[in-house]
Amino acid sequence: MTGPDLNYLWARLGLIERRVREVVAARRAADPQPDDPYRGLYVTPDDVDRILASPAKSWAATRDDDPASAELDALAAAVPEPGPRLLRLTEDFGLTALDLELLLVAMAPDVDVRFEPLYGYLNDDVTRRRPTTGLALELCGVPAAGDGRFRFAAGAPLVAGGLLEVQEPERPALSRTLRVPDRVVAHLLGNDDIDPHIARLARLDHADPRPPDVLAKRIGAALDTGIRLVHLTGAEGAMQVATDALAVGGRRALILDAGELAGEPEPLPVLPALVREARLHRAGIVFGPLEALEREQARLLRAIVASAAGIPLFLHGSRSWDPAWSRQAPVSIRVAAPKPEQRARAWREALAAAGDAAAVPESALVDALTRYRLDADQVVRAASVATQLATLDARPVGLDDLRAGVRAQNGAGLERLARRITPAVHWDDLVLPEPTHRHLAELSMRARHRDLVLGDWRMRPGGGRGRGVIALFAGESGTGKTMSAEVVAADLGMDLYVVDLSTVVDKYVGETEKNLERIFTEAVGVNGVLLFDEADAIFGKRSQVKDAHDRYANVESAFLLQRMETFDGIAILTTNLRANLDDAFTRRLDVIADFPMPGPEQRQALWDRCLGSAIPRAEDLDLAFCAERFGLAGGSIRSCAITAAYLAAEAGRPVGMDELITSVRQEYGKLGRLVLESEFGQWAAER
Repeated sequence: MTGPDLNYLWARLGLIERRVREVVAARRAADPQPDDPYRGLYVTPDDVDRILASPAKSWAATRDDDPASAELDALAAAVPEPGPRLLRLTEDFGLTALDLELLLVAMAPDVDVRFEPLYGYLNDDVTRRRPTTGLALELCGVPAAGDGRFRFAAGAPLVAGGLLEVQEPERPALSRTLRVPDRVVAHLLGNDDIDPHIARLARLDHADPRPPDVLAKRIGAALDTGIRLVHLTGAEGAMQVATDALAVGGRRALILDAGELAGEPEPLPVLPALVREARLHRAGIVFGPLEALEREQARLLRAIVASAAGIPLFLHGSRSWDPAWSRQAPVSIRVAAPKPEQRARAWREALAAAGDAAAVPESALVDALTRYRLDADQVVRAASVATQLATLDARPVGLDDLRAGVRAQNGAGLERLARRITPAVHWDDLVLPEPTHRHLAELSMRARHRDLVLGDWRMRPGGGRGRGVIALFAGESGTGKTMSAEVVAADLGMDLYVVDLSTVVDKYVGETEKNLERIFTEAVGVNGVLLFDEADAIFGKRSQVKDAHDRYANVESAFLLQRMETFDGIAILTTNLRANLDDAFTRRLDVIADFPMPGPEQRQALWDRCLGSAIPRAEDLDLAFCAERFGLAGGSIRSCAITAAYLAAEAGRPVGMDELITSVRQEYGKLGRLVLESEFGQWAAER
């Protein structure tokens, strides 16, 4: 707070001190027993004289005459723009001149302790060291039975705005105590820290040097015409548009997290403090995402809209506007997803703010970040994580650090419904036929460029269609479907989320659809790849309706068909039998990759990969023989390799054919296959 601003505040409080002196003098002149030793219990007239004789501690000593209006105007004019906080408070909260005087009377004990005993003396009760409503009116020269008493009503600007608390409601109206909240006093004294009671729920945005885009300029201009309620829909960029639009009109943004507020045991009592904080900073409120609110919490949303009357309020999220949320019709605007270059710019700025100019080349930065959907806050946090990871190794930020930072922003909501896997395999770890490799590469390519092709180029227009990419991996168990999904996720720099069907399928009608909807909703807000393993369990063919079970099963399939059409994420379905999937699902698939049983050459490569380079190998190890004789899938070969490693460890020797043959016999037993001696050749005789 500037010196001129404080000077103006002290001058106004000096007027209050002068009035207190006058009222004290009048009380003493009319007191028939001024020397009564019990008068006031602890404060006697001598004490009052001593207090009045002491110099002021917070402002200059009171002069013989009150400052003239011209002098107050001069003090106010000396304060740099936007002027004294006291006068800004009057404008922002709609206060009258009397309101301002009453506020100063109530605030005086918070800035000068001399007022406490004086107010106790005037209240004729030294235990009540704050002004009452009656005393405040008297000090302002307003009759107690006049209109001034209604300035303390619940709907009056001082009380409704949270600037003044009228305490002790059980007392008569004129005996109730007045108190100014600490946050208001701190604001008038120059403190701009957000109220600690709401700091966990909201934050003020930082000044953004970037020029606003066209949409933000349009909305900012509309705010100047009186529009106060704006609804922005869009998974990304909506919050940034809101803050930029407020900045166009010279306002800051108080960003309120819907999930945090909804998680409060009693959220409604917090709203007045939030609205007061916005007014104190001349800010608008940005509230969202709305999908974080449950349907039954619509009452909370209505309360926010009602409380923020007169303040620019931006609601954002993926939900459409519900007229039940407010009687006031909002301006509802669809926010387009940011362009790749906008996302790259946001990353560069976030990395620079985190203390590291990214070492990632420009082209790689754009390509790597195009597939991620993060809002402005998530980009800042991800950049911070990436910078810290690089700092640990004393190196510049790299692409892997950025991807790790993105994965760190994935919420835990989807993990309650799916198993999260951080990919640890890459393309070199796959042993697949060339056509399958090609289809996997196509899936990764579609995921990288879907915003450009499906969004900018409008290759999937109309009908509420999403921008998702959906693939089917079909093949027998153990042929590498899940591992391939993990490789695709690693190539995209994302986590893999494997849906647990036990958390999805429910015997009660409609519950399976609800569980699937939760999964799809959570997946949209997560930068990950969704894997439905054994998908034919829930994506199976519709059947002819013969009874109620068939009807509800078909309803479930119909729901999935519609939901897959509008899905915005990346999903992979796996099945052991492609023919079990409904043809309507197949039409909605972008990529279909078949995973055949491996041939001899592929099996030999699999044996070699599964054994690895660290394990010691015996001279008699013949992987070509194993690949030629044993028709096993990749998953079974891995199981055999692990079993052989355990056997070798127990025997204290390198892995040899004896261990491999034993492990293959055990695997045949698990698979229910016959052990033919001719299949094992010379090794069968040795066993």
